[in-house]
Amino acid sequence: MDLSYSMKDDLENVKSLGTALMTEMEKITSDFRIGFGSFVEKTVMPYISTTPAKLRNPCTGDQNCTTPFSYRNVLNLTSEGNRFNELVGAQQISGNLDSPEGGFDAIMQVAVCGKQIGWRNVTRLLVFSTDAGFHFAGDGKLGGIVLPNDGRCHLENNLYAMSHYYDYPSIAHLVQKLSENNIQTIFAVTEEFQAVYKELKNLIPKSAVGTLSANSSNVIQLIIDAYNSLSSEVILENSKLPKGVTINYKSYCKNGVNGTGENGRKCSNISIGDEVKFEISVTANECPKKGQNETIKIKPLGFTEEVEINLQFICECQCQNEGEANSPDCHEGNGTFECGACRCNEGRIGRLCECSTDEVNSEDMDAYCRRENSTEICSNNGECICGQCVCKKRENTNEVYSGKYCECDNFNCDRSNGLICGGNGICKCRVCECYPNYTGSACDCSLDTSTCMASNGQICNGRGTCECGTCNCTDPKFQGPTCEMCQTCLGVCAEHKDCVQCKAFRKGEKKETCSQECSYFNMTLVESRDKLPQPNQPDPLSHCKEKDVDDCWFYFTYSVNSNNEPIVHVVDTPECPTGPDIIPIVAGVVAGIVLIGLALLLIWKLLMIIHDRREFAKFEKEKMNAKWDTGENPIYKSAVTTVLVNNWWSVCWMYLIRSTVS
Repeated sequence: MDLSYSMKDDLENVKSLGTALMTEMEKITSDFRIGFGSFVEKTVMPYISTTPAKLRNPCTGDQNCTTPFSYRNVLNLTSEGNRFNELVGAQQISGNLDSPEGGFDAIMQVAVCGKQIGWRNVTRLLVFSTDAGFHFAGDGKLGGIVLPNDGRCHLENNLYAMSHYYDYPSIAHLVQKLSENNIQTIFAVTEEFQAVYKELKNLIPKSAVGTLSANSSNVIQLIIDAYNSLSSEVILENSKLPKGVTINYKSYCKNGVNGTGENGRKCSNISIGDEVKFEISVTANECPKKGQNETIKIKPLGFTEEVEINLQFICECQCQNEGEANSPDCHEGNGTFECGACRCNEGRIGRLCECSTDEVNSEDMDAYCRRENSTEICSNNGECICGQCVCKKRENTNEVYSGKYCECDNFNCDRSNGLICGGNGICKCRVCECYPNYTGSACDCSLDTSTCMASNGQICNGRGTCECGTCNCTDPKFQGPTCEMCQTCLGVCAEHKDCVQCKAFRKGEKKETCSQECSYFNMTLVESRDKLPQPNQPDPLSHCKEKDVDDCWFYFTYSVNSNNEPIVHVVDTPECPTGPDIIPIVAGVVAGIVLIGLALLLIWKLLMIIHDRREFAKFEKEKMNAKWDTGENPIYKSAVTTVLVNNWWSVCWMYLIRSTVS
């Protein structure tokens, strides 16, 4: 179990796991034992902090955590569930700096430390519980650890003592050790890392992945489900095969399901009491050098039982017992004729025992085994026996020297994609003889032109040649798989419009040179656009609409027939724009100006009426609000002056004043 700080709440649920898990497993098996181990990380930087304070307590704040460690075997396998609860309950969380954990170190030690862990010769399950990823081979270089993991047990006082010395194991190394020790792995991981561990499961045979809840509360059910899944599948594996030996599997599973190849190694959905069969065939493609016997072991993954097969190679034919001694077929009885060949008597050699060993090294005999102007006997690929080259045999029986002077072979031809003659021919005397539709020194050039066929049905669009299944564009302007792209070219319509214009309407830039420059296509005039060829015809077709020198539109089509001849169809009458009608235009402009003027006058008049009404309303409002009259006006003076006298002068003064005022 991962005991880094993020697994704190998980540890609380695991502390009571022992008795509960044993109760559930007793429903499946009567012989069950459980143990516990924990891991954190390698005890070097940068995986953990190596300051003294952090080594004592790697957690922050007031959290009380234990010293970091790589792997600790807390409890050997035991049948005492209470003992499990007691020891696991005393465990404390630790901490590290990076997210991936050192779980691979722990798996390796659990696999190889069988005596310390207490593994027995029964089904072995390893439950690997974590909420993080893993370090693997090569990651140790970050901490200055370069020695590869040695795959040996290094437990001292139940602690992995060499974590600072050996790198993390590789996945392949783990697979080997888990298989050797018949351990089946159950990865109990959180949802976040399901994808990672499912990929790992595909690399480790006989393993399973379960989704661990956030606080590991479902760990018991996860183990039960994974165990049932693993126990319902049988996968066969074999030990390392001797050189030249192959093995094939065929499975006969439940419900008539049969498998071959890699699928022939396994059967799934098996229940207790079911019977499945495997058919295994072993083939020897060559004999061992010293003729010794070999051994192959085959066993189901996760089980200790195995089948041992002793291989005895029969490298001699039975027909040797029926040979004819001193046969006349062997040069006047100088050998025994057996299995269709001569086995020469002592002192005689040659294919038909025609030579004496005394003649083998003579210069006259060697001369027959040398090519003209060469000093090499049998091209250094054979021996000269009786004036004839006997070519060497190679370890690979499919590789053969041949020829009068052993100058030929079938394995030194040119290669393509790592294959002799590209797999598309036969190597004869160091030269490839290609199969039909292939050529080249390595038969790597296909004569099939389908890959060069353009969408218009032409090879390389008529602008190149098809060489080895690839277009070689003869015009450097064109490029692409079928020479279809030209970054600097005009389109089909623009390219041919001047010639179409001069041939159809006798005008345009090429009017004077039309007969010389525009004779490369056949032209047909049609009455209307409806009479132009339509796209459903067999030849590729382009519809064009272009302007001539008079700004008239003319329509034509351009196509290339099966004989690679351009064909042009042109509408005989261009569409020219008609001249404008001046009177309606002028009348419309004048009417528009008049209407706009009237509209502006009406708007001005309306605005003035609104303005006047607002001013009058304002005046009326101020008039109503006036509070003074003539008696109260401070600047008002009466026009009449009254003077009181006692005699008739008063009348005269009155009259005089009024007269004056009047």
